[in-house]
Amino acid sequence: MAKISASVYTSHVPAIGAAIDLKKTGEAYWQPLFAGYEYSKQWMKENTPDVIFLVYNDHATAFSLDFIPTFAIGTAAEFIPADEGWGPRPVPKVIGHPELASHIAQSVIQDDFDLTIVNKMDVDHGLTVPLSLMFGEPDAWPCKVIPFAVNVVQYPVPSGRRCFQLGQAIRKAIESYDDDIKVQIWGTGGMSHQLQGARAGLINAEWDNRFLDRLIADPADLAQMPHIDYVREAGSEGIELVMWLIARGAMADVNGGAKPTVKHRFFHVPASNTAVGHLILENN
Repeated sequence: MAKISASVYTSHVPAIGAAIDLKKTGEAYWQPLFAGYEYSKQWMKENTPDVIFLVYNDHATAFSLDFIPTFAIGTAAEFIPADEGWGPRPVPKVIGHPELASHIAQSVIQDDFDLTIVNKMDVDHGLTVPLSLMFGEPDAWPCKVIPFAVNVVQYPVPSGRRCFQLGQAIRKAIESYDDDIKVQIWGTGGMSHQLQGARAGLINAEWDNRFLDRLIADPADLAQMPHIDYVREAGSEGIELVMWLIARGAMADVNGGAKPTVKHRFFHVPASNTAVGHLILENN
């Protein structure tokens, strides 16, 4: 049977992708950030899964304001890097896992979560930047990826509680898949940042680190936090952090298992007016 071996959490700031693509990672501004992912890249080499279930948000690339699904699962065989206005990132195409994705969709929908099935979509920086941070610049991504897009752009957005519950349903689905494969689940986005309005440039490092503490120690309680707390404390784009609760809800301890092992924790500000958080949790 399939098994979730670990969860990974990281910001997906588009400027990080640009810094990688333009060979600026060694510059003084960027070097401290990328140093925080050196351990992670080595860990990934030693713990490469068969499949990554990658939770992210689309930035008006695959979905416009004409059509915004709350939860959308990519079931295609491959996904092409999107052109976000300055050409596609020079990264490999993403190879999907249609069989597992379809199995998850079947199980989760039967568990009363309404998913949108997407058989064709391009993937933007929300998905490719985390892959670049964890894998570097390979000729091909070393494992298959199932994209899972969450609407955190246009209100109403799903609650943290709903995301946490969805993570539990995803864990159940993955563990009922017959093939003996290792799966990682990634939650991406955040941390605190606001891109517009009177509070543009807001970063709340203290709140961000409390969020990480709570995500590790008591995710069920953290899942009860209302939207207004995210917006007030972490800025309008801080709401992206509800996606981390999907990944955390899929960990074994939420279902009565052992607490996960914290393999790596990193926090850095700023990266293009955004707080960057990163965490690796291994299932036990």
